Amino acid sequence: MSDARRPQRLHIGLFGRRNAGKSSLCNALCGQDAALVSPVPGTTTDPVEKVMELAPLGPVVLLDTPGLDDAGELGAQRVARSLRALEEVDVALVVLEDQRWGAPERELAALLQEADVPFGIVCNCRDDAAEQAARRLGPEAFALPASVPLAVCRLDGAATPAGALDGVREMLVRLRPPAEEPPLLRDLLPPRGRLILVCPQDGSAPKGRLIMPQVQAIRDALDGDALCLVVTDKALGAALDSLREPPQLIVCDSQVIAAVAATAPPDVPLTTFSVLMARLKGDLPLLARGAAALHGLRPGDTVLIQEACSHHPQADDIGRVKIPRLLARLAGGELDCRLLAGRHWQDYAAAPRPRAVVHCGGCTLSRRQMTRRLVTARRADLPMTNYGMAISLAQGVLERVLSPFPEALAAYREACLDQNVRAGHA
Repeated sequence: MSDARRPQRLHIGLFGRRNAGKSSLCNALCGQDAALVSPVPGTTTDPVEKVMELAPLGPVVLLDTPGLDDAGELGAQRVARSLRALEEVDVALVVLEDQRWGAPERELAALLQEADVPFGIVCNCRDDAAEQAARRLGPEAFALPASVPLAVCRLDGAATPAGALDGVREMLVRLRPPAEEPPLLRDLLPPRGRLILVCPQDGSAPKGRLIMPQVQAIRDALDGDALCLVVTDKALGAALDSLREPPQLIVCDSQVIAAVAATAPPDVPLTTFSVLMARLKGDLPLLARGAAALHGLRPGDTVLIQEACSHHPQADDIGRVKIPRLLARLAGGELDCRLLAGRHWQDYAAAPRPRAVVHCGGCTLSRRQMTRRLVTARRADLPMTNYGMAISLAQGVLERVLSPFPEALAAYREACLDQNVRAGHA
């Protein structure tokens, strides 16, 4: 558990006014000075992350945020960053100075409820009288549902006695949502199932290691007791010839899907790492419906390319070059492809209205973070799919790579039928 990847960790956000004690709580939970603490209001100017083990929760990410009552033009930007952090957290702690509850806290609670983020109240009391008063309170004192838990403590940063945080730890255990991440691929195989992973190692592959989805696939196959053979695309034919029985699943990188589909026996289930990530991180049928919208692209249409991480652009970068090139071929002419990269979802409001969103695999995002992006796109009535599904569509093999997932395949076919009906009325 100690080496769990960031997307698999519980993300805990600390929110509240300036000098309410958020950074002190962060340091107390860490047992070290992870966040800067000062009596000067506005000391925390950007969200601060601390990756750690927190008993009894296990691996977590603590996110300490700027104060919600910051003032001035720069302060407004800090508040906006704090509120944007709501997109990242699984659980939130609203830290109060004593029992101070006002407009910033009410607005935050409303946003947390709207985003369906479980949260609790932590009263950071300055003296015995305030602590005694706070312990007599319940969530109804803040006009909150009875289900919202409340903890009382007196914070002194990393020097806070361990027992003083027992109530906070118990609250976090209560708030923690149930694990909802499905297996990556092992449920697609029988016991001791035969699996081939096709991992091309081209110029964009990291030196000395595999990319994250490939590593996850290998580990999930081992967890499922599968017989896993890892090869490059050039060695796939030899790998198939070496087996006495055909594999029961082939998974490949999206960028070699056309060649692999031509080599793999037609009766062997075939999919891509990107499709597996789409199922792991979000709503695969919804993303399949989003892929169908790409059939309606016309030259000059605007398409948003969303990446969850920032990386150094390659000569033939997938988001900047390959995807736009494939989509242009699909549309029959050049498109207005706009790349938005970074860990935060970026809304797009400028004209002309986008026809679709093509998102990366989201390997650096948690399932909750990716799901929120899907919800945001759906509320804006923007069809959304991901890199691998767009590539498979442009290569004419999307139905085959969706075949291991009947619900997603049916959603794609239904959306294609709907689009044909709409086109007929256009």
